[in-house]
This record gives sequence, structure tokens and C-alpha cells, in this order.
Amino acid sequence: MKTASGIWWLLLVVLLVAPAAAGELAGVVLPDTIQIDGRPLVLNGMGLREATFLKVDVYVAGLYLEAKSSDASGIIRSEQTKRIVMTFVRAVSRKDLVKAWDESFRETGGASFATLKDRVATLDSWMTDVPKGAVMTFTFRPGAGVSVEIQGTAKGVLPGSDFGQALFGVWLGASPPSAELKDGLLGKG
Repeated sequence: MKTASGIWWLLLVVLLVAPAAAGELAGVVLPDTIQIDGRPLVLNGMGLREATFLKVDVYVAGLYLEAKSSDASGIIRSEQTKRIVMTFVRAVSRKDLVKAWDESFRETGGASFATLKDRVATLDSWMTDVPKGAVMTFTFRPGAGVSVEIQGTAKGVLPGSDFGQALFGVWLGASPPSAELKDGLLGKG
């Protein structure tokens, strides 16, 4: 009996010392918390982007916020630091990425797309063919704009809260790539 109680004690210690479980979806694992400029952000949710009627898995997105929220419009408008991480579960061509960005920004930007057009063109210019496993990170910082990182390489900053709102609106707005992806990012999936 001494051995059995020792095993239970060890198991209890391991459970108490082990870090919090990370988010996992479609084989992609993201940490529950990250730090940006010394500010802790929490994983709000993860969603899977599927394309075509065949539901081909394209990428897993994770949304990090200063505080968890399921209020899509509040997150979009918020001036808090926030991050979207996209991990591609299949290779995607530059041509397909640029087409998707352009269509998405036209939809989310609406009448204000004209004011976003040059910044969308800059984002398009940073796109490359991405292999399976590639990671893109978009971080909104109040007063600075959206910093873009592709495969660990900083590409630059796209200024303006309007651009940040349009970008986060791609996933959280009225016309997301899919309702399931949006729900996942909002922690509802």
C-alpha cells in the first residue's frame, strides 16, 4: 500500500507543477498565454479555416487578447493589444493569399476600403508562398498599428486603428471565412 500512496502523491505533485494546458486544434498547439511588450495576453480561442465544399483544412488561427471576450464587435473596436496567429496546415500559394486578403478587406472595409487600399497593397507585397507549418502573426498595438511577421521574419507595421479594425474584422466581422472559425476564435467552438 505504501507504493500505491506514493504514486498518488507523485501524480498530485505533477498535476500541480505542470504548466496549464495549451490550446490544440488540428494538430496545432498554441500556448495559453504570451507576453507582448511586457503585457500578458491570453489565448481567447482557436479556429480552423476550411476551404471549398470539400472542407480542406487551410490554417488554424489563434486569437490572443488582454482579457477573454466573446464580443466580436467589441474585440474589433478595442484599442487593446491583440494578436492573431495563423499556422498553415497545408501549403498555400502567394497568389491565393493575395486574392484572399484583397477579397476579405473589400468585404470588411466596405466604403472605407479606399483608405485601406495602399496598406492592403503593402500587406500583399509581403506575401510569399507558404509551406505547411508556416506561421503568420499579426499584432495590433494601440497607437502603432499592426505589426506583421511571417515565418519569424518581421515584415513591417501597417499603421492605423482603422487597418487593425479591418484586419481583425476579417475573422470576427459580419462575413468571416466561416462561422465555425469565428466561433472558435471567440472561444465558443
